[in-house]
This record gives sequence, structure tokens and C-alpha cells, in this order.
Amino acid sequence: MQKNPQPPTLKTQLKLHKPGNPIRPVVNNMSAPSYKIAKHINNKLNAYLCLNNYYNVKNSISLAEDLTKLKINENYKMMTYDIEDLYVNTPIEETLVITKSLLLKHNDAQVTKQIITLLEVILQQNYCSFENILYQPEKGVSMGSPVSNTIAEIFLQYIEDTYLKQLLDTKNIILYTRYVDDILLIYDTKCINSNTIHEYINQIHPNLQLNPTHENNNCINFVDLLIIRNPTNLEIDIYRKPTTTDTTINFLSNHPTEHKIAAYRYHITRMQSLPLTIERQQSEWKTIQAMARNNNFPEKLITNLKTQMQQKIHQKQDKDENKKWATFTYHSPQIRKLTNLFKHTNINIAFKSTNTIQHCTKPKTPDKNQEYNMSGIYKRTCNTCKMSYIGQTSRNLKQRYREHIRYIRNNNPQSAYAQYILQNRHEYGSITDTMTLLKPIYKMSVLRPYEQLFIQTFHYNGNLITEQGTGEQNPLVQLAMDTVLTS
Repeated sequence: MQKNPQPPTLKTQLKLHKPGNPIRPVVNNMSAPSYKIAKHINNKLNAYLCLNNYYNVKNSISLAEDLTKLKINENYKMMTYDIEDLYVNTPIEETLVITKSLLLKHNDAQVTKQIITLLEVILQQNYCSFENILYQPEKGVSMGSPVSNTIAEIFLQYIEDTYLKQLLDTKNIILYTRYVDDILLIYDTKCINSNTIHEYINQIHPNLQLNPTHENNNCINFVDLLIIRNPTNLEIDIYRKPTTTDTTINFLSNHPTEHKIAAYRYHITRMQSLPLTIERQQSEWKTIQAMARNNNFPEKLITNLKTQMQQKIHQKQDKDENKKWATFTYHSPQIRKLTNLFKHTNINIAFKSTNTIQHCTKPKTPDKNQEYNMSGIYKRTCNTCKMSYIGQTSRNLKQRYREHIRYIRNNNPQSAYAQYILQNRHEYGSITDTMTLLKPIYKMSVLRPYEQLFIQTFHYNGNLITEQGTGEQNPLVQLAMDTVLTS
């Protein structure tokens, strides 16, 4: 169950690469009451459903390899389709019937009924908040829900298996493949024309509207590929949208090196993995080098990265299944004094950075009302002497505040804060005057370590009430405190 549920929030993204800059609505469901159960049901659906994924593109690399092996002739032409507003237009009731039918093929009636019942409840929770007003769409699923992609995929695969297969069985369409809501077609112009295909596809279902794009100068782009049609074969190049910039995390930025080179790892991996001609690979390498220069990267660093990645392709690496991951916040290079302690262990280190545009543009004075609805590490201050008590809660701060007040009024020794207030006859004050969220935390396993860090920090600074024990001295906590103090 969600500890502190909140209405999912609506955000928008501009599609700068499309005419008119249309808006893509995205709903952040992570705080929604049904988020965790939706994730669970989505995992169950993927486990119990047997979707064939016959027409789906796994990734651009596998697609590129298939396309370059395809034998074509001069009568073949290419076109792509974009399914307009797929998630919004997915018919829920019809898709539930399809899902139930698919589940019954491979599972008993009881399992099917349980999954469908929970799925119906989750799909009814299709609402969001925008500027503190709640909205509920009349149809479809929201982009951002854990089940939205699976629901849309069930519906599309049903359409493909029921209706499109008839067209594909005629062999007039040489290739049909789809990546989410983008479709690539190669058809024989001697047997069928694009108008016939377009009319047939757009009359399949009233909720589906597909917009075609035809090849231009024997070229067409699909996902991040530029597909070039020759008389007897297809060639591949890398496609970049007109709105693409060469901006990456600057080498001089206060970010971990792993984050800085991540974009270049991606570009180099793509360059080395795609079946590009030598000339196109060299051209792509020059593009990557120019991008690195514009972001202040030393040329030697990028060249060495390319060499290392090339060597790894030929080296078979065994994955250690017992490796675990730990995340540290990167404030400065000083944090590596701590993370270096894990070098020869089975723990991998990942960094998260607070030096982001979102963090830098965030209002300096957060909404206190929102803060009190969160869980995490909090500080309770004595209204008389201003000494502090540090606590943790997996529920929201409002509930924890009420508990502290109840302890004080009932003279309950369970609370160190209540003991301090009662023994010294000090004032405890209102929630806005005496309670502050130090760190919002939603992962319960890290509550205790963070609480201990803040307790020892406040004790070190002489701000902790005497009734609160500091616990055993932890060398890792001490090292973290020293790192912060010296950075």
C-alpha cells in the first residue's frame, strides 16, 4: 500500500519536433493510491499473458540488422505511420474483454477473474490534478501509469492479429514492424499503392487514427534510424531530429564523471553496434568528437573511451548476479572518500546529483503544507530553548506531530521529545513553528541510516536534546560528516 498517497499530477511536454509544437500530457502516478498495486498487476499481466510481440521492434540495432539483410527491388517503397494519441484513444472496455480472453487461454478462471477485477479498479483510477484541481478523462489511459503501455500493447496486438494480418498475408506488404506507436511499412508498388493501404488501416477501428509519412529521395526516418533505399538493398544511417542539440553535461560541471560520459557511451555504442558503412561511421565519430569539444571534454578522454568500449565488445564479461547497488548523492568529489571503501566488495556504487536544472530552479521556500504530507527524517524543535529532537516516520509529518502531542498530554515516556518538554516545562508549539522535514524519504530501508546521520550531526553541533540517545558511533556516519564539513 502507498504510505502517503497523493493525487497524481499532470505535466506537459512540448513536442518541439512536430509542426505546431503539440503537447504530450504525462501523468506522474508515483504518489497515486493505486501506483504500487498497478505495478504489481502489470508484472502479473506480463507473466500470465502470452503476447506474441511478433511485429514489435526490440531496438533500433536489431531492426537495422534485419533491414540490411532484406532483399528488395526497385518497385518497393517505404512509408511510416504515427498512431495519433494512442494512450488517450485506447478503448478500455474493449481491451478488458480482449485481456480476459487472452488470460483464459493459458490460465484458470479464478486467476483470470482476480487479475481482471484488480485491473478494472486500477483503470477506474484514471484521474490527475493540475493546479490543485482534479480532472478525470472520459476515455483511455494516462501516459505515466504502470499499466498504460501493457494495455495499449494488448489492444494493438489484437488489431494486428485480427485485421492487419489479412492485409499482410497477401504479401503485397513486404515488411511491417512497429515500435510502440510508430509503424514502418515496405510495400510493393506493382501490387498495392499507399492510398489503398491508408484507407484500409484507417477504417479498422474508430479510435485509431494513423498519420502517414512517405519516403523522400528514397529515404525515410524511423526511431533513430535513417533508412536509405537502394535498388536491391537498404542502408542505414543515424537520424537526428532537427531540434536535436549537441548539449551534454559539461565536463566542467559538478557532476560525477560517470554521468558526464554517459551520453558519449550511448553515442559510441550506437555507432559501433549499427551496421554502418565505414564512411558513415567515420562521419558519426567526427560528430561525437565535435559534440565533446563543444562541451569542454578533452579529446583524449573520448578517444580512450571509444578504445575501451571497442575492446569490451570482443571480451566476454561474466555478470556477477550477487552484486548489489548503493546510491550516494554527489555534492563534490569528496564523496569518493566514502565510496572508495566499497571498491573490493560486492557492492556497486551509483551516484545521483542535486546539481540539476530542476533543483537549481526550485523555489527556495517550499510549500510547508506539502511538506507536512511527506514521510522521512524530521526535526522537532523546543519552542523555548530551540534544542532539537530528530525522528523518522514512514507516515506523514502531520500524523507524527499528533502522536508527539498525545505523548506530552498523556505524560508518556515513550517519546524522548515528550520527556524533554515535560521535565523542563518548556513549550512545544504548533507544527509550523516546531516541526521541519529534513529529508523526504519513501524507501523505508534507508530511514534508519539517515536518521542516525542527522542525530550524530545535530549532536556534534550541540543542538540535540539530552534525552535523545545518539547510539553507537558509526565510522561511516563519521566519515560522511567529515566529508561534508571539508567539502
